[in-house]
Amino acid sequence: MYSPAIIAEAIVNGLMTGTVYALIALGLTLVYGVLHIINFAHGALLTAAMFAVWVVYETVGLDPYLAILPLTPLFFGMGYAVQRFVIGPASHGNDSNILLVTLGLSIAIENALLAGFRSDTRTLNTDYGFQVVEFGSLLLSKPRLIGFGAAILVTVLLWLLLSRTDTGKAIRAVAKEKFGASLVGIDVAHVYAVTFGLGCACLAVAACLLMPTFYVNPRIGQAFVLVAFTIVVLGGMGSIPGALLGGLFIGVVESLCGLFLGDSLGQIGIFLIFILVLLVRPTGMFGAKA
Repeated sequence: MYSPAIIAEAIVNGLMTGTVYALIALGLTLVYGVLHIINFAHGALLTAAMFAVWVVYETVGLDPYLAILPLTPLFFGMGYAVQRFVIGPASHGNDSNILLVTLGLSIAIENALLAGFRSDTRTLNTDYGFQVVEFGSLLLSKPRLIGFGAAILVTVLLWLLLSRTDTGKAIRAVAKEKFGASLVGIDVAHVYAVTFGLGCACLAVAACLLMPTFYVNPRIGQAFVLVAFTIVVLGGMGSIPGALLGGLFIGVVESLCGLFLGDSLGQIGIFLIFILVLLVRPTGMFGAKA
């Protein structure tokens, strides 16, 4: 039997990991909330962002946390361009076509990464990767603590953007009724592209926060997007508060399952919760349409 201190440490570390999971889920739920589609390229884009962090670290020695500054606008611009000039025109306004296009993008990105980086696993050797911070009787991972603070900050900034700016009002208007929004002069195609860009920007930040403690290979994004999708379903499709709270909850569940069942079974609790939510409350915690 584990001591209360060890269990408390696992819970706190799970909360810190959960905020980064929530950041990945935010990009997924934001795209769903506005475009009303599941972005099948989400995992592949996260993988590309993680490789971008690895490349800038290995080539120019840029710290992963400092890499947030150039990579976030870069991935926003990339996401904007992909939605505006690839997904939008190729879908011809049909949601089912968008699903197929994002699935094709996922396959193309993954295979491009396999061609460029092979299937080898890569990590970053940072000085602080295994450092811990003492918090009373608890020992907390320093990278996870930094990730916790940064993910909370990004979530707050995203909420302020959506609730307090003209761009945010346009995004919310299109999410509610795109035809009505177009009638009052909102450029729906531009809003779609901005939303997709914001989702990719969230992935860039998440990649920078993950890389000091995680590895990357061309298929790693699939594992993260499965967790993110569980968070989105748990919190409610399209709900930003739900994504944050769902991420915190899933992080704790994964940490406790890893403690009691072993690291190899750490995610079993996540998928049991996923099944239970679909059976008991498919609309999620915040009642959004699933």
